[in-house]
Amino acid sequence: MAEFTLPKNSQIQPGKTVDVADGAKRSRVFRIYRWEPDSGENPRVDSYKIDLDKCGPMVLDAILYIKNEVDSTVTFRRSCREGICGSCAMNIDGTNTLACTKAIEEIKGDVKIYPLPHMPVVKDLVPDLTHFYAQYASIKPWMQTQTPPPPDRERLQSKEEREELDGLYECILCASCSTSCPSYWWNSDRYLGPAILLQAYRWIADSRDENTGERLDDLEDPFRLYRCHTIMNCTNTCPKGLNPAKAISEIKKLILSRNV
Repeated sequence: MAEFTLPKNSQIQPGKTVDVADGAKRSRVFRIYRWEPDSGENPRVDSYKIDLDKCGPMVLDAILYIKNEVDSTVTFRRSCREGICGSCAMNIDGTNTLACTKAIEEIKGDVKIYPLPHMPVVKDLVPDLTHFYAQYASIKPWMQTQTPPPPDRERLQSKEEREELDGLYECILCASCSTSCPSYWWNSDRYLGPAILLQAYRWIADSRDENTGERLDDLEDPFRLYRCHTIMNCTNTCPKGLNPAKAISEIKKLILSRNV
């Protein structure tokens, strides 16, 4: 039987333990992945035991408390703190989600926090999303038209046409779904992944866009689209409750219908 192990320089080592919860009525241990690329050392997991009464109720509140009051070297992304920007996407308790909307009380035992899986790590909890955003740019995520705009008003949609975009436009490109997808782990150099394909369908479904044929031509590829095997990880993990798998299936149906 084949046995696979990480290279020695990638194997996670035990890190430091910090306890600042002396006398706390409510405390919790946060185990945070740490990696400093310039140190030459292996990644490690540091443990911080903190007083929950000194921070807010969300995992991001605890991480901010740790950075501000305990260890200023902890590195992560965050911005809006309201589940809108997608900056604080992480793997928390084994699931990709947003730290700002994940309640500490939803997690039993130690809170384990890692960067999004199967992405290059810049430092600590910060993944390198350069390739992810390049894929997003490749689908031309803007309205493309052939006809000139109306001279006296915007391009209109009916109520029913507008409703076709529900469940699509809400995507915040946090990458939680794509980094939960095994097909994306294995083929991210060519497979666009669920987040980008959902965004692609958002423009295909838009009644105002007039480049549907070209968009479908670009996606009709054994890897860009058809590496999806509908295992539903993307839908199960989406912190916004969206269904990327359904969007991908709709693209496949449109391509099939025009080839019949």
